[in-house]
Amino acid sequence: MLYVIRHTTTYIYRTEVSAARCTLHLQPVTEGNQHVFSANLMITPRPLEQVDAVDFFGNRISHIRFAGAALRHRFESRVRIDVKASEPPHALLTPSWQEVQQEALLVPDLGGKAPAHYLFASRFVPLLPQARDYAEISFEPGRPVLDGAIDMMKRIHADFVYDPNATDISTPLDVVARKRHGVCQDFAHWMVAGLRSIGIPAAYVSGYLRTHPPPGKERLVGADASHAWVSVWCGAGLGWVDLDPTNAVLAGEDHVRVAMGRDYADVAPVDGVVVASAGHTLRVSVDVAPVG
Repeated sequence: MLYVIRHTTTYIYRTEVSAARCTLHLQPVTEGNQHVFSANLMITPRPLEQVDAVDFFGNRISHIRFAGAALRHRFESRVRIDVKASEPPHALLTPSWQEVQQEALLVPDLGGKAPAHYLFASRFVPLLPQARDYAEISFEPGRPVLDGAIDMMKRIHADFVYDPNATDISTPLDVVARKRHGVCQDFAHWMVAGLRSIGIPAAYVSGYLRTHPPPGKERLVGADASHAWVSVWCGAGLGWVDLDPTNAVLAGEDHVRVAMGRDYADVAPVDGVVVASAGHTLRVSVDVAPVG
């Protein structure tokens, strides 16, 4: 499926901002089943400095520095990308989770996609005892790793309620677990925490999800959103497999991957420091339009 994606983030300040530094994860890379034809950033006002690079995890990243008074900063990403449908792996034919647990400790590679980086606690993913207890229900001895991960994904979908007013990025994971209300980033962090707590490498993935309108209705421009899901390492033979606990599906051609890291802190679309004397308003618009 060929997509044209437009993602706009606007910060509107109550007083003039004198300086700001931002880090952007807004442009996907060509990998796996997706191919990027074009990816462009439009930034207003024009930054004093922009450095584009690839981070440790293999994600495209832009470091931005503003200088001079501004009442708003606007970041717009425009991407043209093709995502191919692929045959999902047979979950029952994957190695047992104990085999994967042991294999992850023996992989000599320490590159950005190496399993070793996704086994430990990170800024938004503490290894909570309750997360371990939750995961263990899906991972009885000898169970194939992907079969167990899919079962856990489906349980999260059934046990947690999608509620955009229940949490924000600062809500601790133990509070999310207790309330069992939240959004995609909460469900992804919870699944990552459970998997890591039993020794299975798990990564946080940011991207976009194409949504389908009700029968007989046209899709609404701007109805799509930034999304988050989980990538599970299933052994050296199969590698990373993406699972979406918010929707209880394996990620497919409706999912556009932008960045992968240990948690949200590694892949935030826009992050940084602003020098100002008052607050701001944030506006975000995402449109994922299929072509043809």
